[in-house]
Amino acid sequence: MRAKNWLSALVLAWPLASAAENAEQGIDIPAAPGIGTLLADPLPPIEEQELGELLAHPEPPIKVQAFDTPNDDGGSITLTWPRNPQISENAMYQVAIADSPSGPFRVVAEVAATGNLMSEAPALFGRRADLENHHYVNVEEFAAAGGKTPLEDGKTYYFHIDVRSAGGAIRGKVIVNAESKGNFFNNSKINNLVLCLVFSGLIMGYIGIARRRELKIRRIAGLEALDEALGRATEMGKPVLFIHGLRGMDAISTIAAVNILGRVARRTAEYDTALRVVAPDPVVLSVSQETMKASYVEAGRPDAFNPDHVFIAGTDQFSYAAAVEGIMIRDRPAAHIMMGYFYAESLLLAETGSTTGAIQIAGTDAFTQLPFFVTTCDYTLLGEELYAASAYLSGEPRMLGSLKGQDGGKAILLAVLVLGTLLETFLGWSQLTHFFTP
Repeated sequence: MRAKNWLSALVLAWPLASAAENAEQGIDIPAAPGIGTLLADPLPPIEEQELGELLAHPEPPIKVQAFDTPNDDGGSITLTWPRNPQISENAMYQVAIADSPSGPFRVVAEVAATGNLMSEAPALFGRRADLENHHYVNVEEFAAAGGKTPLEDGKTYYFHIDVRSAGGAIRGKVIVNAESKGNFFNNSKINNLVLCLVFSGLIMGYIGIARRRELKIRRIAGLEALDEALGRATEMGKPVLFIHGLRGMDAISTIAAVNILGRVARRTAEYDTALRVVAPDPVVLSVSQETMKASYVEAGRPDAFNPDHVFIAGTDQFSYAAAVEGIMIRDRPAAHIMMGYFYAESLLLAETGSTTGAIQIAGTDAFTQLPFFVTTCDYTLLGEELYAASAYLSGEPRMLGSLKGQDGGKAILLAVLVLGTLLETFLGWSQLTHFFTP
């Protein structure tokens, strides 16, 4: 193969050299028929770079390593080899696999001469500077007679790496082998383990503190106004309307809204005030009924609970909004409590409610709807205030400790962000940021 490539390059280069020598000596030889005519003007000249590629014969890598892919659940083998700076950018590495060292070998992957650098996979190899000078490839399956076949754990596979360029393909002489296996521990996730332990320790510590003494929490005006709104409804002899958002029970905002409903239901049971609850789907309906029933039992008024006061107004967005608006206009509740995740119907509900003169308290984590609630409601719970409502209203040590522990974790993250930014900006030290990435 190598002799054939050299001969081809010599045949192509010879007319160029002969023409240059004749021009220097002033000899003008007319083009003769045959080979002279063939190599005359009609063919474009061969560039020096193209000729270099034809004459170059890149050697396949010798220092090839094969090993089980780290930090995975098995079924994968990784191969690495040094980068050749002299190889053409158009060359390709071909990785071949076989069940035995004698073959038959099948091409399982192709890697460009400038691609698949180990520095591009920090989760596998880290962030050393020398990783830019090595290639890698992960092999998980190969094409067999029956189709694509995944690698089997515990089975030895053999590999060699060929090089394919403009001068042809050269087979690698080095054959390496490896077995795949599942790894019990993912070392690339140690940072997650450390963060989990730190945040869990904070939460457990604050729960212990909350059991010994009272924790101070920032006053949330919207939650403080709940008793005021329920007292106003009691004085006026009018019902309270609790409106769920349109998300189901799989949404955190809906779970938080149900927790607030439990507090509201207990107060209305104590005040003997009618409570109407509007739900968007049957699951939220059932959970709301059970929550409301439990609150009435805790208040000592189980007989006052009426399951018909919890109902579905509609499952479609705007039919739901139209039905709730009709209740606002007809029944004229003294207080509207809107909790959960809302969409475009938020402005319709809040604007209609404001025209009835009712006191309105809203809470949502939908940041696109917050401006509408802020401008049309008397009080609004912004984002995480909705999540903190259950701990704020109950005063239960476990909830308060969890809330304070989460705040402590956020404070740590903010401090690390500021410190990491300063270190990267002024010292070029990025190791701290790497701790929070895979």
